[in-house]
Amino acid sequence: MKLAQERPVVIFSKSSCCMCHTIKTLLCEFGVNPMVHELDDQMPRGAREIEQALARLGCSPIVPAVFIGGQLVGGANEVMSLHLNRSLIPMLRHAGALWV
Repeated sequence: MKLAQERPVVIFSKSSCCMCHTIKTLLCEFGVNPMVHELDDQMPRGAREIEQALARLGCSPIVPAVFIGGQLVGGANEVMSLHLNRSLIPMLRHAGALWV
């Protein structure tokens, strides 16, 4: 999925999703500037195809879908688990999403 490699961190989201908002806020508070694709706002025509591709990759629920360094990390549960076990920040640094 080419869109997932646009930046060190890419999030597929929906503006009405509270967990999407939570993950975007968490990453932004770390100083990450993710590329966010709002499937319900920015890409209404291509959203269905993107959702199908995310489902084929194993995303359940479809959003939020977080890619770090071009690799699918998962959704909110996976990102929060990485954060709680102190693996998220090193992963973000390795991907070039954090400089400090």
